[in-house]
Amino acid sequence: MDTGEFRRLWNELAPIGRADTGGYLRFSWSEADLDCRLWFRAQAEQRGLRFEADRNGNLFAWWDPVKEAVQDPDRPHRGGAVLTGSHFDSVPHGGAYDGPLGIVSAFLAVDRLQSDGAQPHRAIGIAAFTEEEGGRFGVPCLGSRLMTGVVDPDKARALTDSGGTTLAEAMRAAGADPDLLGRDPQRLERIGAFVELHIEQGRALDGSESPVAVASAIWPHGRWRVTFTGEADHAGTTRLPDRHDPMLTFAFAVLAARKEARLAGGVATVGRVEAEPNATNAIAGRVTAWLDARAPDEAVLGEILSGFESKVKERAGRDGTMVEIFPESETPIVEFDGSLRDRIAALLGGAPVLPTGAGHDAGVLSAHVPTAMLFVRNPTGVSHAPGESASDEDCAAGVVALAAVLRELAC
Repeated sequence: MDTGEFRRLWNELAPIGRADTGGYLRFSWSEADLDCRLWFRAQAEQRGLRFEADRNGNLFAWWDPVKEAVQDPDRPHRGGAVLTGSHFDSVPHGGAYDGPLGIVSAFLAVDRLQSDGAQPHRAIGIAAFTEEEGGRFGVPCLGSRLMTGVVDPDKARALTDSGGTTLAEAMRAAGADPDLLGRDPQRLERIGAFVELHIEQGRALDGSESPVAVASAIWPHGRWRVTFTGEADHAGTTRLPDRHDPMLTFAFAVLAARKEARLAGGVATVGRVEAEPNATNAIAGRVTAWLDARAPDEAVLGEILSGFESKVKERAGRDGTMVEIFPESETPIVEFDGSLRDRIAALLGGAPVLPTGAGHDAGVLSAHVPTAMLFVRNPTGVSHAPGESASDEDCAAGVVALAAVLRELAC
């Protein structure tokens, strides 16, 4: 594939939502997100693909088959549509490739198949799932979770962003109907396999001969909201022994999360915090932080959480503060479909098979349809930050690999 083809299409999308930092602010149902949605629809129409927006805000572009497929017992994944794609939304000031690479690559893979004269015998779909990062409303993979019935639609409608806007309000402002949110069994039943292409989130492929890998599993992971409550007071007149400062307990908690993860063999991060009243000359009365923890298996993840909770609560007792931990999302380990994974790895000439610590819509869908993932080499290893990168040559190789997979599964 000509790298110029990738660069031309990539440059169409790249300016949307780019901030002065070089990162991206593409939050779901924002102006940048709506521009991405318009771009998606235009790409579908240019290729003669049938465009759909589902009840949960997810977008689809369908290349319908010439004829209905006949189930072939020798090719077990030929019973329904083959879906690919990813997401547009970003974390605050996130990188360019996380999500959009999978959508751009999907359109280019269809271009490659169409130019080769391929005729699908199963529908090929390109998806753009909404709120995958949870960067605006706090629940990751919200579009796919709603579609599969994992998230209650009433709870979803009531989710709020940092400015107090609910998901329902944001959807209405964008011209979508939040009353329709909910499980979509008919769409799920139509999907026979889902293959998501994604930028590698790590450096396992750096120095490898292969620019593309196949995913084996997603580590179990979760997000917890932790509130530290103390007593607000004056920063200059309150004696140190008289203070009940939740910021001290919070500071200890950040270090405790890191230590517990290191000892157990997982990862834990506190990347977001809010203090009240958030004044320079005041002792905080309340601090809210969000813990993200991930591990190779559920036992290790549980070990991290239990160690964190016990040590932080013990510290709170010494600080004269209170701590409460609320789970916001928890996802068990996801083992991708073994036969589909092995089939794709063999098709790609023995591509490396790697686990990942990052969550994806593919992980949500894997409980309902055979699912696989492709990773494109990221030489920096950086993700969720402006330094995230991939060469045009590696991205083009990802397109070629995805086209080969779609041809194998659908044509």
